[in-house]
Amino acid sequence: MTTQITLPIDQNEVRALSQSKNEPEWLSSLRLEALTLAGQLDYPKLEKTNLNRWSIDSYGKYKSSEPINSLADLPEKFQTSLQDQKDNLLVQRNSNVVFQTLSDELAKQGVIFTDLETAAKEHSELVQQYFMQAVKKDESQLTAIHTSLWSGGVFLYVPKNVQVDIPLQVLFLNEDDSSIFSPHVLIVAESNSSVSYVDHVTSEGVSNELVHNSVVEVFVKPGAKVQFSTLHNLNDKITDLSYRRAVVENDGGIEWIIGEMNDGNCMSDTSSILKGNGSTSDAKIVCIGTNDQKLNITTNATHFGKSSDSDMITRAVMNDNATAIINGVTKIEHGAKNANGEQTEKVLMLSPTARGDANPMLLIDEDEVTAGHAASVGQVDKNQIYYLMSRGISKETAERLIIYGFLAPVVSQIPIKQVADQLQALIEGKLER
Repeated sequence: MTTQITLPIDQNEVRALSQSKNEPEWLSSLRLEALTLAGQLDYPKLEKTNLNRWSIDSYGKYKSSEPINSLADLPEKFQTSLQDQKDNLLVQRNSNVVFQTLSDELAKQGVIFTDLETAAKEHSELVQQYFMQAVKKDESQLTAIHTSLWSGGVFLYVPKNVQVDIPLQVLFLNEDDSSIFSPHVLIVAESNSSVSYVDHVTSEGVSNELVHNSVVEVFVKPGAKVQFSTLHNLNDKITDLSYRRAVVENDGGIEWIIGEMNDGNCMSDTSSILKGNGSTSDAKIVCIGTNDQKLNITTNATHFGKSSDSDMITRAVMNDNATAIINGVTKIEHGAKNANGEQTEKVLMLSPTARGDANPMLLIDEDEVTAGHAASVGQVDKNQIYYLMSRGISKETAERLIIYGFLAPVVSQIPIKQVADQLQALIEGKLER
């Protein structure tokens, strides 16, 4: 039976909103088509998680925030985190982008880094070619709602043979629980290009329930390399529903670095479609659950290309009454000869009432491949704590050292120091509460 929901906007409002933004006809039509689908489709079927029991119907309304002239107009703590980023920065505040810069050097090389609403008008044919093509509008009720309601967002285009050496950074900030907060990130890296993208999804002062329904689409052309890093720390009133998907062509590579540090419920689906021969995917995911949080974290790699390679590592720490379902799915299609897929999922529980479930899945439809998985779920080893305490370390410090050691295989491999430092600070913040 289809889940009945009250949509946060009707067709007249969608049409009026699209006209007010002067969107191209194809985008206006797509929004309306998706809104119709949203009333017909079910929520996605997740492993051991029933979204019907979650509060995910509070989307808010579109509200335009005023542009800011400088980062000084942001709350002080965000100024500090962005102070070293003078160029190549974009800020979305609630429903729309309020600040963006791109260096002259990158602009001269043909790099496009702007909000998706502007890109849909100024680069309409290019955006239409890729928008909602990796993640389809009719996959589920969630993707249909996103297609109809998204706002703000990012469009990053890197031309052929262009190497972007400095990370491009984005801040997604919600301060108004009555505003739609559903950004869409679209990245296209042409042949033999490379780029590193970093975003931080966060909230400030939200006191009522809100849904963050976001989609990321990354298209990696032959020989291109994309590094995508994201840190999420939304407060306990916000439910985070995030789809991320990359389509990787011959000899291309995608690297995912993901920190799920939210305080509210979270569904995260990160997928790599290894379409081309020699394509690669590397995913590193860290998540921490506290209080009564419910997490469903899924990482996928689907191999179509010969000699394609995927590796995924997920570490989850659960405390209090938090629960986590950690899924890893490696699928090797028929014809993907010499493909290799490896995955590891581990859950560490700090409380007797915390729950964790690690589910590694290998789906192999080809003989000439290699694949492997490892998974574990367990409490902190008391013997390790006693050993450290025997060396004069307090119990609290001993537990902290064990947790950091558990997360180190992911955190220590993060190649961008800025991301590693921010993730470490968020981890410490959650564990100290």
